[in-house]
Amino acid sequence: MATATTAARPPFPPFTRESAMQKVRLAEDAWNTRDPARVALAYTIDSRWRNRSEFINGRNEIIAFLSRKWAKERDYRLIKEMWAFTGNRIAVRFAYEWLDDSVHWYRSYGNENWEFNDDGLMASRFASINDIPISQDRKSKYHWVLGRRPDDHQGLSDLGL
Repeated sequence: MATATTAARPPFPPFTRESAMQKVRLAEDAWNTRDPARVALAYTIDSRWRNRSEFINGRNEIIAFLSRKWAKERDYRLIKEMWAFTGNRIAVRFAYEWLDDSVHWYRSYGNENWEFNDDGLMASRFASINDIPISQDRKSKYHWVLGRRPDDHQGLSDLGL
């Protein structure tokens, strides 16, 4: 069960299709806040990550990593979709757009593998990500107000991805 310093995060494993999709949407909404401390609460104290070529261990490193990330990736907007699930694991595909300091736009695509503990906290996250510059003729596709994306947006397939 959850400790005094770690609140449980429903939905809990084992996941159903509906609860796995809910878990993905909750993660998407949290990441779109770009609040490292808030996002880190969804992970175990000793959570292990691989993000691209960086290895991150524990909430303090998660907060530091996300702070660096969102200082670099301005105007960040993310869409996550469940790809597969079983028991306490969920596979996700995602895309996000961001603006760098030189006012160049990028779209980043990737996959994540998540593993949860019994309290619904993510114990491990392994992400593979590719960045593609968005040329002037391709334009940005993610135009909602920063924070949470609109509920009427169905996901990556709406964008032809």
